[in-house]
Amino acid sequence: MRSLQMSPQVVAELIRKALAEDVGAGDVTTGAALRGDEMGLARATAKSELVVAGIGIFGEVFRIWDASLRFMPHRRDGEKAEPGDLLAEISGKLASILTPERVALNLFQRMCGIATLTRRYVEAVGNGKAKILDTRKTAPGLRILDKYAVRAGGGFNHRFALYDGVLIKDNHIAAAGGIMEAVRRVRARIPHTLKIEVEVKNGAELEEALSAGSDSVMLDNISLSEMAAAVKRVAGKIPLEASGNMTLERVGEVAATGVDFISVGALTHSAAAADISLNVAGVKDREA
Repeated sequence: MRSLQMSPQVVAELIRKALAEDVGAGDVTTGAALRGDEMGLARATAKSELVVAGIGIFGEVFRIWDASLRFMPHRRDGEKAEPGDLLAEISGKLASILTPERVALNLFQRMCGIATLTRRYVEAVGNGKAKILDTRKTAPGLRILDKYAVRAGGGFNHRFALYDGVLIKDNHIAAAGGIMEAVRRVRARIPHTLKIEVEVKNGAELEEALSAGSDSVMLDNISLSEMAAAVKRVAGKIPLEASGNMTLERVGEVAATGVDFISVGALTHSAAAADISLNVAGVKDREA
């Protein structure tokens, strides 16, 4: 589990690529429908209940497209918004608001959707000790935003990528010839600062992971009774993470078994985009 920081350079490059993909050689509709000198104001409004995430990213899209635009947020990341709530205002050259609009909304709506779903999982766990974790099941190229949105929703980040954490899964175990051998090989080759997590599917594999010296264990797709038995067996000596089929309907029961973490791939691979509109609220000529 870790907490990543969003690199401004990485985010800016992501936004530029998204703008290049959408705008290409130019916005033919805006270029034809507007003279180009119109000034005005647009308002972003929540159309459904949501948790705000990426308000700064939303504004950065407009800033990168046209630094003269004025962006004013009305909500902060992590705050809840109700239908009709004003989220942000953008003012300046209308053509510069309309052209990057879809990219800005795509990123913002996705991030808010992830944060909103994460908050539901966090609330479903209640006051128990279990923390909600994300996974690497993110949209390619958007992981840094997806994982930030999970944090905005009250969740926590698992490893960011393959390079910053060890998770020995079933295929690694099969290829190495068993949990004991897989852990032995990994321990011999990684820096001492990295911890080793092992995925297990039953009590026998849990015993092998413990004997191998695993630093933490992922209980993958096992029953609630097996989770409770694993918690009792480990007795707090190492962290236990529950994974697999973690729906909102059962996550509270999973947390009640006493596990330390619950990883939920759905946070980033199945979250519905939040419903947010951006509407022009005023127009005036530059000369006016």
